[in-house]
Amino acid sequence: MLSGMDKLRAMQTFATIVDAGSLTAAARATQSSLPAVVRLLAALEAELGSRLLQRTTRRIALTDAGRRYLERCRQVLALVHEAEAELRAEQTQPRGQLRVTAPVLFGTRHVAPGITAFIQRYPEVSVDVVLLDRVVNLVEEGIDVGVRIGPLDDSSLIARPVASMRRLTVAAPSYLARHGTPSHPKELAAHDCVRVTHGRDSVWSYQAEGRPLRVSVHGRLGLNQTLAAVQACAAGLGIGSFAAYQVAPELASGALRLLLERFEPAPAPVHIVYSEARLVPARTRAFVDFMREHLDNERSAWEPPATRSRPRKVRNDPKPG
Repeated sequence: MLSGMDKLRAMQTFATIVDAGSLTAAARATQSSLPAVVRLLAALEAELGSRLLQRTTRRIALTDAGRRYLERCRQVLALVHEAEAELRAEQTQPRGQLRVTAPVLFGTRHVAPGITAFIQRYPEVSVDVVLLDRVVNLVEEGIDVGVRIGPLDDSSLIARPVASMRRLTVAAPSYLARHGTPSHPKELAAHDCVRVTHGRDSVWSYQAEGRPLRVSVHGRLGLNQTLAAVQACAAGLGIGSFAAYQVAPELASGALRLLLERFEPAPAPVHIVYSEARLVPARTRAFVDFMREHLDNERSAWEPPATRSRPRKVRNDPKPG
């Protein structure tokens, strides 16, 4: 019995014999030996249980079965060639479907505008965006590219760094006027802290004298949604701890003030991640390059106003992993 690949080769050889007019001419056209062409044709006829060609020393002629089968062969071979052409084009010209994930607020403010610009530049690419505040398994959930803030746990992914994200402690001027301004993270124990719970204990991270410092905080309000917690802080309900992009508009407007800057933890990395593959589609490569440039340009939008003039460190891409 012919395997799938052998059957396709035999079908192609059969069609070439008909087009070339002889077995010898078909052997030249396919760069095969005459015995190899004869064997393939014989194997195909044996597989089908029908003679496809009447062969004499001077000419070949299609049988009725051969004529019907040739029509089907041409249809199948055309579909195979079309599929191969599409895949080859996909490796060179961005086209097709792309699924992208990012955190909800960061995706809304910073990723989505870049996606809009991307699909305007590449009209043959369609993008589905999935905004979720959890780590998505790209392979299991059918996602092509993810934007992640924080350490990466999955070593099977290719990670391209795009930025870093500070963790900021903030409060409204009205709250500070009533309760005073903490000068050290340990003083947070005496303050009302607006907590983003997500089912975790309210422990905020800092660093003091070069060492990590973790502080348990308390307050009357805990929420599982970040934007609501930012709004509560801006209303003067307490002190909050947020990623820089989450409070950038409020800091720029003066609705929130920055606290405890010299105790900030190390910034979290921002990466674009995608599955490791030997052949990455052109649409994925184009999107990753485009989004890296877009997010690099967006950095000033989430850096606190007082620190936007700080020089940025240049980071090299890590090895895939």
